[in-house]
Parts: sequence; C-alpha cells; structure tokens
Amino acid sequence: TIMTTTFMPCSAKLPIIALIAGAMFRDSAWVAPSAYFVGIAAIIVSGIILKKFKGFIGDPAPFVMELPKYHLPSPKTVSIHMFDRAKSFVKKAGTVILLACVGVWFLSSFNWTLTMVDAENSILASLGKIIAPIFAPLGWGDWKSAVSTLNGLIAKENVVGTFGVLYGVEEVSENGAEVWAALQASYTQLAAYSFLIFNLLCAPCFAAIGAIRREMGNAKWTLIALGYQTGLAYAVSLIIYQFGMMFT
Repeated sequence: TIMTTTFMPCSAKLPIIALIAGAMFRDSAWVAPSAYFVGIAAIIVSGIILKKFKGFIGDPAPFVMELPKYHLPSPKTVSIHMFDRAKSFVKKAGTVILLACVGVWFLSSFNWTLTMVDAENSILASLGKIIAPIFAPLGWGDWKSAVSTLNGLIAKENVVGTFGVLYGVEEVSENGAEVWAALQASYTQLAAYSFLIFNLLCAPCFAAIGAIRREMGNAKWTLIALGYQTGLAYAVSLIIYQFGMMFT
C-alpha cells in the first residue's frame, strides 16, 4: 500500500495537470481525468506485479472499517478545514516553493564564475544537460524539463514554478497565455503528455518520501519503493511516447 499510494495525484500535482492540460490540450476534456485513471491503473498493475515477489507473498488480510454516518458538514467544520488547508498552502508557498524558485533563478542567471549570463549558459543549464539525455527516449530530453522534474522532488508545485522562471515569464496574464505559448513552442502534445505521466507516477516530494521512510521503518525498503515508483513512471512514459510516435 505504501509503495502504490503515491500513484494517485495529490493536490500538489494538480498544478502540473492544469498546466499541461491547459497549455497543450485546451480542447480535450479527457486529459485531466486520464491522470487519475492512469494512477488507478498503476495501482492495480503494481499490486499484481508486487504480489509475485517473495517479500509480498502471503494470505490476503481482511480489512474492515466501520464508516461513520454521513451527513452534511456544518459551516463551522467546513470553515475550520478550509482555514487549515489555506494556511498550510500559504506557509508552503512562502517557504519551500519560494526558496526553490529563488534558487532556480540564481542558478539559471549565473555561470560558474558568478557572471550573469542567459539561461542557456548558466550553472543550471550545464547541470541539466548532464541528466537530460536520460529523458530523451521519453520525448522531453531538454535540460529545462529535466531540471523541473528534479526540482519537483522538493515540492511537486515547483515543476510549474521552475518552468515560469526558466522560460523567463515575467508577467502572467489571467489565462496563462505566456507560459502556454512557451510550452507549445517547446513540446509536442505527445511529449507533454509523457512528461505529465512521468511526474505523476515518479518518486513523490521530500515530505512524502519522509512519510514513506517513517512507515517503512527501513532505509533499504524506502529506496526500493522510490526505485520502483520511478522505474514504473519511466516505463509507462516510455511506452506512451514510443507507441504514440508509431501512430503519429
């Protein structure tokens, strides 16, 4: 359960879904819901695969949970939950996400001699170009998408923020036209969908990784879980892009 739970998109992954669906598939209503169906399929397939390994073989354990009586929540309860979640997001946006975006800006604005340069000659570009070939078979082997994916390990919302910084978007209009135009010029629809699926299924953010480590109680099994999640994400994205290329 621990190894498969993160395949379902959490609220932090919604900005990625919204960005790709809005920028690359504006007239396709199936893209955003498909992200959830892919997550469900990944859980089912993973359950079948993992049960074949010795460490997971065993008799099914019954699980019974008594559900409380459903009723309409009170305005007070809704307000408390809304305030707590809004407070949590504002705190996250003002600390982790802000610091990550500032770091991306600095690394994408200076070279190794700390001279201000354009993004293509920056520290971040030189580092990103080293790992970018790994993602080339998935259709997005450029350094910007590679860096955005790695930055997503800090917080998944950072994927969107990193794109905004790297593409030099200084002012975003109400419908996000500037960001969308930059993505449309850099990616095909197939590559963008492959990018979306990889970021939905790969290793989660550091906070979730910490939860996995706490529940696993073992560093080895934590690494196995992260390796499996990332490996499955790579395989699914590879299949989507390569098979898609055959038909397009």
